[in-house]
Amino acid sequence: MTKHFKDYDKNSSDEDSASSYDGSSGEEDYGLSDNNDDNDMSEDETLNETADNKDNEEDDDDDDEVVKAIKAEKTKPRDHPPAITCEDFIVDISLHPAKNIIAIANIVGDVLLYEYNNDETKLLNTLELHLKACRDVEFDDEGTTLFSTAKDKVILATDVETGKLKRCYEDAHEEPVYRLLSLDKDKVVTGDDGGTVKLWDLRKPDPVFTIKIGEEHVSDMITNDAQKYLVCSAGDGVLTTIDLKGSKIYTTSEDYDAELTCMGLFRSDTKLLVASSTGKLYLFNWKEFGLHSDEYVGQKHAIQCMVPITQNIVVTSGEDGILRATHMFPQRQLGVVGQHRLPVEKIDISHDGQYVASCSHDNDVKFWNISYFESIESIIDVNQKQNKRRDLSNNLPSSSLKNASDFFSGLA
Repeated sequence: MTKHFKDYDKNSSDEDSASSYDGSSGEEDYGLSDNNDDNDMSEDETLNETADNKDNEEDDDDDDEVVKAIKAEKTKPRDHPPAITCEDFIVDISLHPAKNIIAIANIVGDVLLYEYNNDETKLLNTLELHLKACRDVEFDDEGTTLFSTAKDKVILATDVETGKLKRCYEDAHEEPVYRLLSLDKDKVVTGDDGGTVKLWDLRKPDPVFTIKIGEEHVSDMITNDAQKYLVCSAGDGVLTTIDLKGSKIYTTSEDYDAELTCMGLFRSDTKLLVASSTGKLYLFNWKEFGLHSDEYVGQKHAIQCMVPITQNIVVTSGEDGILRATHMFPQRQLGVVGQHRLPVEKIDISHDGQYVASCSHDNDVKFWNISYFESIESIIDVNQKQNKRRDLSNNLPSSSLKNASDFFSGLA
């Protein structure tokens, strides 16, 4: 299967991509018309719900406590750092675990460190690390070490404070490294374009183990606090779990019909959410990785990245450039958090939970204030029937889009 955005050819594809996403200046630019359709409802159900809601929609809006909370939050001033625009195509971002610092990896192999606050963003350092395009960049848990990898098959560990190199693994993989994940105690795990996963200990010159999990690229990797199991999603549509303690494959899932692209943990790490290139979301119970327990239609377009915001809420984005918030337990679309003109490559959350940052094919990084999620989550009624058509068109306080149905008319 074809890998999504990380092999994006900036010089040859900018014009084509811009023409695909830069249409009229109305709401269709952001896919709002498409996303007002209820993807997982039959045509009859959609027509019936539309008819039922037509006369009562205004009353429903007034009675829905979630909608009331969103309206109230919309009227408040929403501070966030200004956008960062870079000269080169942005491949990945990582937010520092303890400070207002963001690392931005680009297609020429550099990593830019910016400090951010509500008033400004300031460039702290430019690290010229790789000879070819970066693929992934991650801070360790303490924020003292920055891990990076690139198409040059090199894995680097850099001191954040001094910018000095702490460890270099040349020719770390036979194929370019696609994904990197920092573990505890100076350990990092990497996955490449050919389906090989390696565990590294910075105190040792060679990998702790090398495991082949498939033939397609390793798109994402995740583990919980115990770090016993490493779950790997891949381009072949299979979820593979590695026993990190035993250095062996623990289990493999059924074959899914599309690339599995990204993952997130919820409910105190007891629930694993996996997204696909067809826009579907699969929910797994932790340790039960062979078959999903639930399935949702997230959106019509490929989901490329996600970030858990609370124990129940996830923000996803990807091909259409829209950042959407979804409450998973119960499953309910909350609305649009923010938007880019072109596809979104990565989302990350700040150390204090106040912002999410996203990077797109526009060579920009945008920040979105998401502090209002706590108040919204606390009033969601698990027994209330969902109005999916309305929820899909809601724009949350962080979004600058006007609502497709003038839901927030006069509130912006």
